[in-house]
Amino acid sequence: MQMTKTKESAAKAIITCLKKENIERVFCVPGESYLPVLDALYDESTIQVISARHEGGASFMAEGYAKSALKPGVLLATRGVGAANLSIGVHTAYQDSTPMVVFLGQVHSKFRGREGFQEVDLDQYFQSIAKWTVELKDAERTPEIVQRAFRIAKSGRPGPVIISLPEDVLKEEAYMQYGPVIPRPAPAPSPAELKQVEMLLSKAKQPIIIAGGGVKNANAEPCLKKFAETFNIPVLTAFRRHDVFPNDHLLYAGHLGLGTSKEVLDTVKLADVVLALGTRLSEVTTQDYALLSSNQRLIHIDIDYNSIGKSFAPDIGIVADMKEAFDQLQTVNVMHAWSDWAFDRNAAYARSCRLDVKETDPINTQIIEYLIKILPENTVITNDAGNFAGWVHHFYPFKVAHTYVGPTSGAMGYGLPGAIGAKLALPDRLVVGFSGDGGFMMTCQELETAVRYDIPVICLVFNNKMYGTIRMHQEMHFPEKVIATDLGDVSFKDMAISVGAIGYRVASSQEFKVAFAEACQLRKPVVIEILTDPEQISVSSTITQLRERSMKQ
Repeated sequence: MQMTKTKESAAKAIITCLKKENIERVFCVPGESYLPVLDALYDESTIQVISARHEGGASFMAEGYAKSALKPGVLLATRGVGAANLSIGVHTAYQDSTPMVVFLGQVHSKFRGREGFQEVDLDQYFQSIAKWTVELKDAERTPEIVQRAFRIAKSGRPGPVIISLPEDVLKEEAYMQYGPVIPRPAPAPSPAELKQVEMLLSKAKQPIIIAGGGVKNANAEPCLKKFAETFNIPVLTAFRRHDVFPNDHLLYAGHLGLGTSKEVLDTVKLADVVLALGTRLSEVTTQDYALLSSNQRLIHIDIDYNSIGKSFAPDIGIVADMKEAFDQLQTVNVMHAWSDWAFDRNAAYARSCRLDVKETDPINTQIIEYLIKILPENTVITNDAGNFAGWVHHFYPFKVAHTYVGPTSGAMGYGLPGAIGAKLALPDRLVVGFSGDGGFMMTCQELETAVRYDIPVICLVFNNKMYGTIRMHQEMHFPEKVIATDLGDVSFKDMAISVGAIGYRVASSQEFKVAFAEACQLRKPVVIEILTDPEQISVSSTITQLRERSMKQ
């Protein structure tokens, strides 16, 4: 193993490591605690620095960028206050299995333990929501620590890594020794494990696949498609992993998320063998961990051994990279006759999401029908948390890989900064961000970031003047006792214009069509505010209907 050795500051060594990892962009809010790193970035023309308005926005940008670019998002912020602000993005990266390396300025080493200015024990603070946390205490170890951080962020189940940077250490110079950038480890199933899968599948009458983020992280979507087609097994996608399998395919059986239709849930309940592939079988995917039963046989394959058996004990548990797993699974010798079962479940899914739009339907429904017709298949859609997303999840068909970017963590405020990150990663794609008024307001300041860096994203803001999801649950559990969920009147159109973006406010589907057509031609940051009926609280129910059902219970 050949090692290079050169004398430079710890701050400069960090940038050298970023270059070795082919990092092209870093996201930040500047801070005095890590000025040497910013200075080193100033001298490095190959890395673009995106300075955001808030650390939470910056962290969502980095996370959305990482999801779309399939490489680690890099994030910088200052000490305890900046770190606290960006922790929402770290938590999202952790739950979404997104690789991220976070550099946080820290107080001078001599001031530690005295409750110095903005002092927080950062490696302890993030320990429960990061794959690894570490403080750099010796300048000479900078390459070792930073290169290890990238390996950990990318390997196994990807996730965030935190590096705390005492400001005095950043200035120190030392002879730095760099190691090679190693490929991401990709373990494969053993012959014995494959034989077990073969024996179990050979007895299956109604098998299904539940495919998750591990397929996306391995870039194995074509392999999943080939495997499903080889054996004619219906495929369901895990929560907010819609684009892992073409939604217009005859083997597609639906998305397991919030408000999943009975027809899609029935597909899982009727299955006798479940192949959970690259998914941790999360709370939402499994409908509060209640969807799978002891009568079903479970084959769980994931690159992270901690994920196997965490939610359900498998009959067969295999630690493997999903691309390697699919290559090996293609070789199993199973006589199958599952076509009728697969096509029946596809038909059930198609019935559950059929759109027959009338002029009297809610504007949300009319808009989603229009977007389904006119958006290019490779359009990237990002979404915030909120009931408005139900229309996307229920009706929009994701036909191409890497076209959906959304937080499985359910974090509010993600839609706009996630869209900015996705657009930077995929500049040739149309990127449309969906948000409610509640979530958009949490990170709307990042619209100015999009303007400043000329990042042409289209933001759809569904404005019903309330925290809709929470209001829905209020009406379900405490009908008519409305508290804390009503919001004021905000003109998101005027807000957009005030920061240099383009703004529209629409109240009908026809007005939306005109605004959206113009937005696609402008190639500038655009906000289209959509005034929606507060009564239409979800895809399937109104507030009145929820109240009536709750009062009868």
